[in-house]
Amino acid sequence: MRGSFMSLSIFAYDLDERGQPIQAWETVVGHDEAEAVREAKEHAGRHAGILVVKREGKPAVGEEGDPIIVFQSGRTGDFD
Repeated sequence: MRGSFMSLSIFAYDLDERGQPIQAWETVVGHDEAEAVREAKEHAGRHAGILVVKREGKPAVGEEGDPIIVFQSGRTGDFD
């Protein structure tokens, strides 16, 4: 739909000295959910947790959808 967007982000989490998940990095990937999940799975063995989040919205009317978890593995922390 014209004027709308969809973004996918991959979040990686490592554990701090107390064993709590903290965000190690975030990257925004293209519009292909399957590719984002494949990339996240490649990183899953190197981090305590991986999360793929999708957001949809219509900036022209000021709408931004809630984050939708597409894939989650391991221990993850907060995101937004």
